[in-house]
Amino acid sequence: MKPTDTSNPDYFHKVVDCQWACPAHTNIPEYIRLIAQGRYADAYLLNRESNVFPGILGRVCDRPCEPACRRGRVDEKPVAICRLKRVAADNRGDISKRLPQIPKQKNGKRIACVGAGCASLTVANDLMPLGYEFVIFEKQHEPGGLMRTNIPAFRLPAQVLTEEIDMIVDMGVDLRLNQPISSMRTLLQQGFDAIFVGSGAPRGKNLDIPGRYDDTAHVHIGIDWLESVAFGHINSIGKRVLIIGAGNTAMDCCRSSLRLGAHDVKVMARKPLSMTKASDWELEEAVEESVEMVECHSPKEFVIKNGRIAGMLFEVMEYQDDHGKLKSRVVAEKFYPADDIVLAIGQENAFPWIESDIGIELDKWHVPVVDKTTMQSTRPGIFFGGDSAFGPKNIIWAVEHGHQAAISIHKYCHGEDLTDRLAYAMNLTSTKMGIHEWSYSNSFDPSVRRLVPHVSLKERFKKINIEVELGFSAEQAQVEVERCLNCDIQTVFFAPLCIECDACIDICPTACLTITANGDEDELRGRLKAPAENRQQPLFVSAALKQTGRVMVKDEDQCVHCGLCAERCPTAAWDMQRSVLKIPYAGDQNPQPAPQRRTA
Repeated sequence: MKPTDTSNPDYFHKVVDCQWACPAHTNIPEYIRLIAQGRYADAYLLNRESNVFPGILGRVCDRPCEPACRRGRVDEKPVAICRLKRVAADNRGDISKRLPQIPKQKNGKRIACVGAGCASLTVANDLMPLGYEFVIFEKQHEPGGLMRTNIPAFRLPAQVLTEEIDMIVDMGVDLRLNQPISSMRTLLQQGFDAIFVGSGAPRGKNLDIPGRYDDTAHVHIGIDWLESVAFGHINSIGKRVLIIGAGNTAMDCCRSSLRLGAHDVKVMARKPLSMTKASDWELEEAVEESVEMVECHSPKEFVIKNGRIAGMLFEVMEYQDDHGKLKSRVVAEKFYPADDIVLAIGQENAFPWIESDIGIELDKWHVPVVDKTTMQSTRPGIFFGGDSAFGPKNIIWAVEHGHQAAISIHKYCHGEDLTDRLAYAMNLTSTKMGIHEWSYSNSFDPSVRRLVPHVSLKERFKKINIEVELGFSAEQAQVEVERCLNCDIQTVFFAPLCIECDACIDICPTACLTITANGDEDELRGRLKAPAENRQQPLFVSAALKQTGRVMVKDEDQCVHCGLCAERCPTAAWDMQRSVLKIPYAGDQNPQPAPQRRTA
């Protein structure tokens, strides 16, 4: 194998699996260390650089970072990364003077955003400090998009949502509420320099089977129903409720139903629960509240009696793996009674307001074709992000879309090539403070994952807006942060200094180091001290060592970043160095002023 090029930021970035898994590449280990030091405001602001909404995402993020966390390979549970984010948000204090400053002298560029959701707000957050003027059009009477209308208050309190949105709106955004956009052509005529569409995926999927329209008062589309609940238009539901679908929206619907008076709530999943889209923790919390999960039931018919919903008839399914393909067959039929039925089977984009003759290419579903790098549509100057760009995902993906769209808008407004984007960079800094001292807590803490305190089952149903999760106390957080393995503190090796004494190999607690003859990767992985079976994680392979020509091989998958190799090494061939991924944002692009151009 060739020597590993550790100057490429991707190598060490991929060692920090949590950051690599986060769509916005938040510097997770560093903000956890700041929490450990009690520097909550610093941790919050570091978080905000990339994910923009730490308080919101500290409660409702889909947590792609946690399955990637290396702590989950050492013991059963990963670090509670998401809930630590909330600790920083809840304890940060007043940070208003540390937020980005907005220049009084504007740059003459006006941007329109459709929808006041997380993607549009991220674009405004990135571009307002650069002198842009923003107008955000929102059809609802409050901003936040699906964060406000589809995430129940018992998971995301309105105060938290409003507080973080106001940090952006107060930069000087012209927020126009109760102003839906009904025509892209009309919007284009208003002379904006660029337009960003962050309107989400606002249409819930229907279930067009017999009986669907015979009692529309008691059959609800999930996201529309949640919106009505959020704005107080619905405050009750029947005693027996069936939720059709088993994604995260379904979990919000079933738990909201309990708070509106339902006694018997069932979530009806077409496939086995192991194959549903709901997050594990969402399922767990619904089950804790006595929601019944019924798997392998496919809706067949809405059953109507005397003009009213009586329940639903399902086909009971059986699934088998047929050479990697899942095949199903109907084995029975079963009726379930219900007073109300909520359809939570997915969402889709809806763009009836985008005309087909204005230069925006639409696919067969009437959804705009969007470049995945620049976020630009086929009409220059019109950009999309979040669910409106590529269909329903989650908040953190929408935030990352907003960052990329902001870069593109900045370049577009200055007449630059949208694809000419700055690459990621990296800083490496030694953490050595003495011969055997490091500037980070490097001892392995055997503590198990902390459990987040919850409001009791008796109390949480008294009001629909009682937040169920209470969050970690400062003392609980102090234990949880020590579970982080500091994966951004890298073991950096200097081959010319190695004398092949094997001291590092002897002291390594995880057998991640091997000095051996070089070879083909497949063969080399198999003869390491501990076979490197995770092919997703590249091996570190040094240059040839001067004593024997062998190579130092490190299985990054096994390392716990304890620094013992660097402490033991008599020649300082090993060092512990902190890697910082430098992520380019719109403000880093520094485009040159452009000549006057026609508007979007």
